[in-house]
Amino acid sequence: MNHPSAEHARDLLIEALGRRGFLRAASAVTVAGGAAGLAAAGGGTAHAHAPAHRGRGEHHPRETLQPRRGRIDGDHYLPSLPEQVRWGYVPAPGAEPVLRVRSGDTVTVDSVSHEGLLEDQGRDPAAWFGAHGVRRRDVLDDAVAIARDYRRTERDFDADGPHVITGPIAVRGAEPGDVLKVEPLSLLPRVPYGVISSRHGKGALARQADGSAPAGVDLSEVMPPVGSDGRPSGEPGAYGNVSVFTPVRRGRGREAHGVLPLGRRREVAFPLAPHMGTMGVAFAEGRSLNDPALNSIPPTLGGGNIDIRLLGRGSALYLPVFAEGALFYAGDPHFAMGDGEVALTALEGSLRTTFRLTVCKPGSGDAPSVAFRYPFGETDEAWLPVGLSDPDGGRNGQGGDLDVAMRRAVVNALDFLEHDQGMDRAVAYAYLSAAADFHVSQVVDRTVGVHGVIAKEHFRG
Repeated sequence: MNHPSAEHARDLLIEALGRRGFLRAASAVTVAGGAAGLAAAGGGTAHAHAPAHRGRGEHHPRETLQPRRGRIDGDHYLPSLPEQVRWGYVPAPGAEPVLRVRSGDTVTVDSVSHEGLLEDQGRDPAAWFGAHGVRRRDVLDDAVAIARDYRRTERDFDADGPHVITGPIAVRGAEPGDVLKVEPLSLLPRVPYGVISSRHGKGALARQADGSAPAGVDLSEVMPPVGSDGRPSGEPGAYGNVSVFTPVRRGRGREAHGVLPLGRRREVAFPLAPHMGTMGVAFAEGRSLNDPALNSIPPTLGGGNIDIRLLGRGSALYLPVFAEGALFYAGDPHFAMGDGEVALTALEGSLRTTFRLTVCKPGSGDAPSVAFRYPFGETDEAWLPVGLSDPDGGRNGQGGDLDVAMRRAVVNALDFLEHDQGMDRAVAYAYLSAAADFHVSQVVDRTVGVHGVIAKEHFRG
């Protein structure tokens, strides 16, 4: 299996950064097309609520975005210091919020990637990233603090979720039965590097618990390849874990790319498309902070680790509210991800994300009707009905049947077209077959996901 050595990664960093130094080169890391400034909240009906996101134009970070340093756009700022995060678990409906905001307020959240922090990487991000050529001042201080804080983050590597979850944020006026509209307005990479990992024997080609190959492949085709070094779980090398350090560099123009080796002298460069893998509201009940029902891995009806790559800048995610204040949380920041997320992780990298959080009341027309019972996404170009294989949080046992997720995405699409767009249901079914796409969101989060892509331009006639 090809993955970058520390020496190769360091060479890529040097090539990417030049002699101006690591900090100034961080300005090269940005979303394709730049990060937009903030705009006034948009209104509209359920079939015309495109998120507003135009504003002051592009912006490139000029330094590693340590806590409280650099541009902060929101009405409120929430860092990810140990007292503001839960590591591996999401908040329950009765959780104490770390911030309270009004509907329509914007919040800038310094999200922290779990990569470089986890036990199989030594739980020492300064050392792990340092081995890949990153200077200590360019390793995020909040990542170091979280990794070292055992007061709140004693962990079971086999059972706990990996994600650093920031929040919850209470939104005034949000009540059960409402919808919380979550709009990512800007997503600024905090560092010019990320990590792609396959671990725990998970992913599309993972071995089964008994060591056998999954249906459809043989043992020689599983990934990572069979041959763990036999170390105990939670230690580097267990399960045959592989973490691929991925430098980010600026190409021609204003776009930034992740860089992976292709043999010894060639490389693959792919564009960044930053988005938050996890955006959710409190849903599942838990008797403790680390109740298995609150594990950060599977998405639920409250959203969470929904892993839809289209939910980047200028998008909107609508989430049904189950608790007073909604109790919004975010985590699992991604620099880029392919549909399916087949190896287990995306290109994971910490982001400074500014969200607008808006409460939508029943009957207001401010949210799709489906969103009052199920997560629903939107971009400027498309509506994104979501389907999950096990959306109740595993209350009846965890199910990962992709067919179930597909069927639910189709039903939610039909409900949207019938009730929000006024299409006859049989005609809508025909339309979906002829003109809409359905994408596999991810196949690695226990609860797997599918999302539809319904082009808005088809409905502008």
